[in-house]
Amino acid sequence: MKIVAADIDSVGNDINPRIYDDLGEVDYYADKITEENAQERLKGADVLLINKSRITKEILAKAPELKLICEFATGYDNVDLKACSERGVKVANVVNYSTDSVAQHTFALLFYLLEHLDHYDNFVKSGAYSSQEHFCCLDRPFRELSEMTWGIVGMGNIGRKTARIAESFGAKVIFYASSGHSDCTEYEQVSFDELLSRSDIISIHCPLSERTRNLFDKAAFTKMKNIAILINVARGPIVNEDDLYEALDSGEIAAAGIDVLTKEPLPKDSKLLKLQDSDRLIITPHMAWGSTEARLRCINEVKKNIAAWAAGKPTHIVNE
Repeated sequence: MKIVAADIDSVGNDINPRIYDDLGEVDYYADKITEENAQERLKGADVLLINKSRITKEILAKAPELKLICEFATGYDNVDLKACSERGVKVANVVNYSTDSVAQHTFALLFYLLEHLDHYDNFVKSGAYSSQEHFCCLDRPFRELSEMTWGIVGMGNIGRKTARIAESFGAKVIFYASSGHSDCTEYEQVSFDELLSRSDIISIHCPLSERTRNLFDKAAFTKMKNIAILINVARGPIVNEDDLYEALDSGEIAAAGIDVLTKEPLPKDSKLLKLQDSDRLIITPHMAWGSTEARLRCINEVKKNIAAWAAGKPTHIVNE
């Protein structure tokens, strides 16, 4: 079996990705598979491992022996599933490997904004604290989660984990089923408009689909509280970034913490870069999924997917 492992840089330099060597002949590449390099790299390949490489019908045509694509991720919108099915190529993803990591990062973003940590850190390090007589500084007040309503978009594994943590702080949890239905009965399910109007904090944990693309746009921001904080750790295009900038700049909402962007890396001309006030906007580079433990789980689950497919019992296949 010949395996091509691309996008290996995405698992991080602290993890040895060469755990697939005992499965067959493996070629490792740090960068993406593209139309320009596909014919050379995928020659004779049975299995392709990717994270952010975009696999199109044109690339598939250059890999006639390809039988399985394994994602180093849960999402698979970077692969043309229809074209894969037409060519008999199975696509497998990994699930639940990053639940704890993403939920943890959700709260890291939230507390950074909620308690104005950038402001207070700068206050101390600037020398201003050392120059005053009072023992503390409270010029930017913060509230307790126990007095807030937390709205969740997408009550899957990560959404539920986030809900449980928020509830442990005493927050009232409500949610909107982004797919249109949910079997979750532990928390109050509401319409999208009600979620917007009632929530002090909204965190996004849903897949990107035609239902959720640009879900948070100008119209949505006008319905949110002006004290609301938005957290997006799902997919960038769920939030219209130009409209988010306007909402933050005008004070329509209080703050936002985002780990995912419409285009990654963030373009240098993005309006979001105009907002240098980290008290209102914090952006992290698509890292929520990437704790050391999560990345280890991910590469090991990919190995299990390959082994299961080779044994004739494929798992986590997302196409017909």
